[in-house]
Amino acid sequence: MKMIRAIVRPESSDAVTEGLTEGGFFSLTKINVFGRGKQKGITFGTTHYDELPKTMIMLVVEDESVEEVLKIIKYKAYTGNYGDGKVFVTSVDDAYTIRTGIKGL
Repeated sequence: MKMIRAIVRPESSDAVTEGLTEGGFFSLTKINVFGRGKQKGITFGTTHYDELPKTMIMLVVEDESVEEVLKIIKYKAYTGNYGDGKVFVTSVDDAYTIRTGIKGL
């Protein structure tokens, strides 16, 4: 299993989650976050914004679904401008349902 964390523009988050749902990936967590990337924020006139609002979308999928999920996220979140986001993929050793104690997705 893999955990995918996508940090995207807030205005892209609905398109990404809808795309994932259409692709058959229903279980996810969406969190409003703040951060900055390589550009270290953004400056408008004399005002500098060090951290910008973003949305983090997290989901755990089987290994064979990772490429499909990445394709959906990259397609739905892409604008071609700085700040489109970043995707992190990490291994998940185990997952347990709290209510039933069942192991796995």
